[in-house]
Amino acid sequence: MLSAKLKLWCTLCISLLALPVSAATILVMGDSLSAGYGLTPGQGWVSLLQQDLEPKHRIINASISGETSDGGLTRLPDALRRHKPDIVVLELGANDGLRGLPLNRMENNLQQMVELSRKAAARVVLVGMALPSNYGPQYTAEFRAVYDRVAKRNQLAYVPLLVAGFATDISKFQPDGLHPVASVQATMMRTVKAKLPLK
Repeated sequence: MLSAKLKLWCTLCISLLALPVSAATILVMGDSLSAGYGLTPGQGWVSLLQQDLEPKHRIINASISGETSDGGLTRLPDALRRHKPDIVVLELGANDGLRGLPLNRMENNLQQMVELSRKAAARVVLVGMALPSNYGPQYTAEFRAVYDRVAKRNQLAYVPLLVAGFATDISKFQPDGLHPVASVQATMMRTVKAKLPLK
């Protein structure tokens, strides 16, 4: 009987977390794709989201170029304490993949970040990425699968691919072939915004 009540309570808590937020503080924990690498200030998708949602909603961009899931996990507790976000957008893992780091560690880090965010009463939006094809079909497929598993396991709002809609168009990327140009930042912003639990 106690087990059934506990299960009902957990289900209720998850349902409450799924409700839209009327006025929210949104914390973006990301890497260079969210930090606006190679762009002038104000051009990145997070800045565009800020322009779109403020003043009703508040955006905190805690993204750092070169950040891995290890670094994100280390920084997240302090960011949660300082900003008390209602929503946490997790856009991390690309640098883990580019460096060939163990994917089980990346998955564990993302899982811990989800759990820490939820303990702080924040809803989580997971944002996935893909690796260049030269990393090989097996590793690239396993990399993408990490995001799918974390999203499914935790029933998260999920953006499978931040660069959806132009991922294969090299003209939409800076000369390094990794970072999107300014003209597609609005597309990225809309892709993420569509998954935010906002009223």
